[in-house]
Amino acid sequence: MTRLALLSLAAALGAAAVPLLAQPPADANRDAFYCDERKLGSWFYCNSEEAKRRAREQAMPASPAIPATERMAQITAKLDELKARAILEPTSENIVSYIRFQREQLDRASTFADVWGRSIWQNPDLDYTLERPVSTLAKQTWAEDRKAQREGSMAALTERYGVFYFYSSSCSACRTFSPVMRALSDTYGLEVLAVSMDGGPNEAFPNYVVDSGQYQRMGLQGGAVPALVLFDTQTRKPIPIGYGVMAADDVMQRIFYLTQIEPGSDY
Repeated sequence: MTRLALLSLAAALGAAAVPLLAQPPADANRDAFYCDERKLGSWFYCNSEEAKRRAREQAMPASPAIPATERMAQITAKLDELKARAILEPTSENIVSYIRFQREQLDRASTFADVWGRSIWQNPDLDYTLERPVSTLAKQTWAEDRKAQREGSMAALTERYGVFYFYSSSCSACRTFSPVMRALSDTYGLEVLAVSMDGGPNEAFPNYVVDSGQYQRMGLQGGAVPALVLFDTQTRKPIPIGYGVMAADDVMQRIFYLTQIEPGSDY
């Protein structure tokens, strides 16, 4: 073969080799050398089946999350089922299954309680004990402050409010309670009008009056005595305080709450 013929053959072989090198790897799997080491870019034959699968999963819409209330219901139902099975079929396996699942829920509850407490510590607006203490020392301080506030307001209250005190001369509880009301009246200048339900006298309140319908007009019922009604001289409206024997502090506390504290704000 002449030299010219050899050169022509070599050229022809070289031209045929170019498209062969550009073909994708024969292996159906990803060719690390061809696709990664040579850094020729990303081609359709470089994307493995795993990558294609992941792409399809990402394109699919996410399944909706199960609502928390439904999950709680499922836990409760499973716990009840395991408990019933353990009771009706008390095998070691059933009892252990119930105890294990119950323990999981107890651990979950413990975590909840722990995080709840930590959250309260870090958010004073959520800590009710700052408004109504529960510890012995804080409760004592709060009670002393409330007592001072209550006693300080009594002078102002006596300028606007009076008290109807309903009693019976034959009532032993009334004989016990009358001196208490007399002491409150004398100490704080509280105007107390004693009203006799049976017409009998009262040693603590010699200037009593006999009931002529005041009991019913004050909104009281049943004829129970002793009974107290706070009367607002500005609005002309009665405010029942309560029935039965009460300590002086209790009477003052009720008057203070009924006139100074909005319902629900101190609980």
